[in-house]
Amino acid sequence: MDQKITQVDAFTAKPFAGNPAGVCVLPGPGKAEWMQRVAREMNLAETAFLHRNQDGFSLRWFTPSVEVDLCGHATLASAHVLWEEGYLPPNAQARFHTRSGLLTADRKGAWIEMDFPATPARPADAPAELAQALGVEFVNVGQSQFDYLIEIDSEAALRALEPDMSLLKRVPVRGVIVTSRSAAPEFDFVSRFFAPQSGVPEDPVTGSAHCALAPYWGERLGKTEMRAYQASARGGVVGVRLNGERVGISGQAVTTLRREHLA
Repeated sequence: MDQKITQVDAFTAKPFAGNPAGVCVLPGPGKAEWMQRVAREMNLAETAFLHRNQDGFSLRWFTPSVEVDLCGHATLASAHVLWEEGYLPPNAQARFHTRSGLLTADRKGAWIEMDFPATPARPADAPAELAQALGVEFVNVGQSQFDYLIEIDSEAALRALEPDMSLLKRVPVRGVIVTSRSAAPEFDFVSRFFAPQSGVPEDPVTGSAHCALAPYWGERLGKTEMRAYQASARGGVVGVRLNGERVGISGQAVTTLRREHLA
């Protein structure tokens, strides 16, 4: 049969920026092996697979090489597709049942706000491979449920990073978040995200990384609402709002491609 896949750029209001994700709405549960093959064929950081259940949609995320437990930009893209293609009424909440529990998304004007679990980083020692791979001095090191979080001293140093991916791949975590205060007044902090361990050398914009970044910078800046920029080559804007043990993560999205996939 022919199965439609929609490609969406998330955390951006314009095409060919932000983070592209594939979204595939299935008539029922898909086989993991098939979904992994489709994700490998799409060759995007994430491809999302959804099907209806009694209270919303079941949602799973696949990189080209592995299934992951939490993904922000592909969840944002999924919500965008559900509203744009008529699976949900315009003002209905999108509800997703995932490996990380129930996640929701709501439309707020041109933006979509998702409700995610906070994953605060605890103080940690950096493995030797991590310091060697990044090649910069660390201001602070933490480790969240999924990733290492590294603060460095400037946005200029962050933008200039050229990590050794072969070394970084040896670090036994999902990925590595590198962050600093923003040099631009319109943003509170900036970041980059590297995940060669998950088959994604550098992710353009990583919603789930902000589940750790929001509590980290909220404590340092004394804020509960912040605006962030992920300084990859494509770049993307992320809004964050702290709410106890949850984080509101918001962004915009735009559809760039629809195609039929022969299942």
